[in-house]
Amino acid sequence: MLSTKFTLNSTLLLGAMFLGACQGAITDADRALPGDELNIMDDADTADIMLNLADPDQAVAYFRNAVAKEPERMDFRRGLALSLAKAGQHAEAVLVYEVIEEAGELTNEDRIAMADAYIRNGGWAEGEAALDAIPPTYETYDRYRLEAIIADRNKEWSKADSFYDIARGLTTAPANTLNNWGFSKRIRGDLDEAEKLFRQALRADPSLFRAKVNLVVVRAMRSEYQLPVIPMTDEERALLYYEAARVAIDRNERDVARGLLEQAIDTHPRYFNAAVDALRALSASVNL
Repeated sequence: MLSTKFTLNSTLLLGAMFLGACQGAITDADRALPGDELNIMDDADTADIMLNLADPDQAVAYFRNAVAKEPERMDFRRGLALSLAKAGQHAEAVLVYEVIEEAGELTNEDRIAMADAYIRNGGWAEGEAALDAIPPTYETYDRYRLEAIIADRNKEWSKADSFYDIARGLTTAPANTLNNWGFSKRIRGDLDEAEKLFRQALRADPSLFRAKVNLVVVRAMRSEYQLPVIPMTDEERALLYYEAARVAIDRNERDVARGLLEQAIDTHPRYFNAAVDALRALSASVNL
């Protein structure tokens, strides 16, 4: 009995000593690393988190610092370009992509992102050239989304329809593409097709407010001012009445516009300043 008790106590004592030694070793190891460099993840993991989870401005700051420390790392420059684009700094993103291109490290995915940055910064010709440099066999949603937008700008309607259709088939979330395609049809004056596409966009994403506005506007352009049966909050309903009223004013249907503005004001859960101002202006112009 004494032997068993001694063995048990010895085991517990040795275990405690071992645990204490391990804790001491971990503490010593922690203290041995400089505070700024202490990170349990490698650079690739950190960069991925910054790109996908961080606030865009925080990501820009992280990648600026990383590029300053290791300017030869094109993955850091790529992360900086993507972060700048997410932060809306498209002109600077283009400059970073151009540095990557000069280094001969530009990938097809980079060219698509660079084309997007060019286009958002007003560089349509440069964006088109960036896409033209990509092999036709490299097919992605973002590539065809941009091809469609450029075709729209060039009024190459058949190409635009083809690219929109391909892009729709390459994504599981086609609402934005369908909305853009509908807007393209509206520009061409094909209001019926535009309405169909806006409705398809809302079936894909019932929360897409831009598609709701576009649907209401394209119906109002045909003097169909009644709001469509789609999901909407009271605030959205008020805003949609307001958008329909703006179309009615443009079409010189002032009585219709006045009624729509009154509905917008009555429906909005708070004070609807823009609608109130529009109604006052409309009433003043009628009384002149």
